[in-house]
Amino acid sequence: MKLHDLQPRHGATKRRKRVGRGISAGQGKTAGRGVKGYGARAGSGGKLYHQGGNLPFYRSLPFKRGFTNINRIVWYEVNLDNLSELKADAEVTPDSLVEAGILRNARKPVVLLGRGEIKVPLKIRVHRITQGAKKKIEAAGGTVELLEV
Repeated sequence: MKLHDLQPRHGATKRRKRVGRGISAGQGKTAGRGVKGYGARAGSGGKLYHQGGNLPFYRSLPFKRGFTNINRIVWYEVNLDNLSELKADAEVTPDSLVEAGILRNARKPVVLLGRGEIKVPLKIRVHRITQGAKKKIEAAGGTVELLEV
């Protein structure tokens, strides 16, 4: 068998219908388009969402409400139990949290939350901190400094 011997299986291909080629061809005169009307005209075929008198699907859906705030700040949330394995007097900054594997990158602002306990004094420098977390850190002998967002 050679390349010029290849052909599709019998019945896999069908000859195209040649419309408008006389009455004996079976698709003459109106060429299967009926008589007059929207579908008989050239260039018809409808717009993408046209449903012929019904309420179009995209109009039956509710409108999108509200808006997306493009200036929204996404905070990294770190709890005290994440810091429990750090050594005493360690300085906790966004960069040190990335090195410790607690955060992925240091570009987003960090908020420190109060879940968990802390036993060692730490020097904490984050963008925001809850009151409960601040009390626990200061009770353990640590200090808190806020960074600018």
